[in-house]
Amino acid sequence: QVQLVESGGDLVQAGGSLRLSCAASGRTIRNYAMAWFRQAPGKEREFVAAISWTGGSTYYLDSVKGRFTISRDNHRNTVDLQMMSLKTEDTAVYYCATDTLPQSLYSRAYYVRESTYDTWGQGTQVTVSS
Repeated sequence: QVQLVESGGDLVQAGGSLRLSCAASGRTIRNYAMAWFRQAPGKEREFVAAISWTGGSTYYLDSVKGRFTISRDNHRNTVDLQMMSLKTEDTAVYYCATDTLPQSLYSRAYYVRESTYDTWGQGTQVTVSS
């Protein structure tokens, strides 16, 4: 059973940058797609970014394209989310998650669904002030 722990959340001014990290333990994540979701106060959790198990494909929420970058380090068993040019609307709790199926190779529609992922971290708070 894999456990996921997010870190790196903080209070930052609009226009600033943060790097979130998700550390996995219990088993390797090298064969699993990984994703970041977020949940703002009073809103449903939404997809932010995903990376395929090979690392060769990445997917992003339209509003973060060009500002956020997801990456993985299978040696360290981690997945990072580099966030730049942060906006107040990026304020949320950010969660990482691991795919239910190993070595999945599907279209974008598969990776943006919450139901694709079966293990979630506890979340890390990102607050962007104006």
